[in-house]
Amino acid sequence: MRYLVTILTLGAFLQLPAQKVNELIVAGNDLYRQGKFEDAEKKITEAVKLQPVNVTAKFNLAAVMYKLGKPGDAKKMYTELATLEKDAAIRSKAWYNKGAILSKEKKLEESIDAYKSALKLNPDDQEARENLQKALIELKKKEPPKKKEEDNKKKKQEQQQKQQQQPKMNQKEAEQRLKLLEQKEKEVQQRLQKEKAKSGGGQSKDW
Repeated sequence: MRYLVTILTLGAFLQLPAQKVNELIVAGNDLYRQGKFEDAEKKITEAVKLQPVNVTAKFNLAAVMYKLGKPGDAKKMYTELATLEKDAAIRSKAWYNKGAILSKEKKLEESIDAYKSALKLNPDDQEARENLQKALIELKKKEPPKKKEEDNKKKKQEQQQKQQQQPKMNQKEAEQRLKLLEQKEKEVQQRLQKEKAKSGGGQSKDW
């Protein structure tokens, strides 16, 4: 499935505009299909100037902008159409085209949101559904290395914390053991002194 940016044909969603604007849009669409994008831009831009509220002209101008290497302008216009236009079908197609551009730019998370918005408005859009699945798969392929890197970083931080805590624990334990040894030694000396006093202070045996 290719990420295809589409254009609108007249009469599908809107009332026909004035004859001159209609002719300019048709001419622009023909030039677009022929790959003559600069000439198409001139025709459709003229149509927009004559009738700024013409959604078909604005929609197709965004498609031409993208073909001319102006994805930022195209996305901005699609966002405007997707959020301000009342017709759900137009809004769905605008979200779809924006998603297609974002997919080509490898902005997968943003493209996924755009395709989801398109499908909410038109659940039967098979191309949007297929492109959404493709974007989700591509995103999933990118996530494991990132997650693995985060896990390794977390483990390293835990090890460092343990290393920082370990000396303190050992020192405390060593102090406790030393006190116990001193106490035992003191008790042994006291016992020996008592035994020596009872026996009259005999000499120890040399081995």
